[in-house]
Amino acid sequence: MITQKQVEDVICNLFKQAVINLSSDVVKALDEAYKREEQDIARTNLEAILKNINAAHELEIPMCQDTGLTIVFVKLGKVEVENLYEGIRKGVEKATKEIPLRPNVVDPLTRINTGNNVGKLIPQIDLELVDGEYIEFTVFPKGFGSENNNALMMGLPGDGVEGIKKFVVDTVIKAGGKPCPPIVVGIGIGGSSDMSMKLAKKALLRDVGVFHHEERISTLEKEILKLINDTGIGPMGLGGKTTALDVKIEYADTHTAGLPVGVCIQCWADRHASAVLKP
Repeated sequence: MITQKQVEDVICNLFKQAVINLSSDVVKALDEAYKREEQDIARTNLEAILKNINAAHELEIPMCQDTGLTIVFVKLGKVEVENLYEGIRKGVEKATKEIPLRPNVVDPLTRINTGNNVGKLIPQIDLELVDGEYIEFTVFPKGFGSENNNALMMGLPGDGVEGIKKFVVDTVIKAGGKPCPPIVVGIGIGGSSDMSMKLAKKALLRDVGVFHHEERISTLEKEILKLINDTGIGPMGLGGKTTALDVKIEYADTHTAGLPVGVCIQCWADRHASAVLKP
């Protein structure tokens, strides 16, 4: 039996890890971007980002004041868990108080803040049933400077690959410097409207620099990444070679009459952390 207390503790610890210590794949990509930049303003912005990451680690404080909307991905195997839903919610409350996380959750109409990052249907929980005797948690604190620039296209089959490329690049150009580039771009292709957006978000959980295992998809990822970086938007939208660190695509089969495409943009603070619990 995995207890509610174990779930609470692991959720709290994962949020602490995610908001304070940026994973090595993202830091490496930012460092490489800094080394290849030629424009002074771009190098200055990337240097400031790298210093910020180091300061967060050394001082054990969140790397960004926007500690995001609390999103938790759960892979649930053949295990018995005590009060899984309540354990996740209590873990978020604990993280908000102890780390601390900025209270970001509000009623969408009254804008009244709940004060603890827990609310109606929040934390947002994505549950996937898997084989195996374990449960895996991935926390994904999603800042809204980037989330506000997401987009959905309900395309037609005739739009094809070229239509997908154009939509993604147009979305990034429209976003400009608002999502704090260099960004990571998640793309979901297929399924229904909501599924394509969920796939786009889940794509962001893959490590930066790790392309899709299918060659046709990885080729498309690389092509779109080049198109985005050719825009010259650059770090913080002030110009430079690196507008995006990476492009990630996940896809599902879809209806014969449609081509849904979701784009989920992530800021340079590509924060997430995972852990596995076993009985």
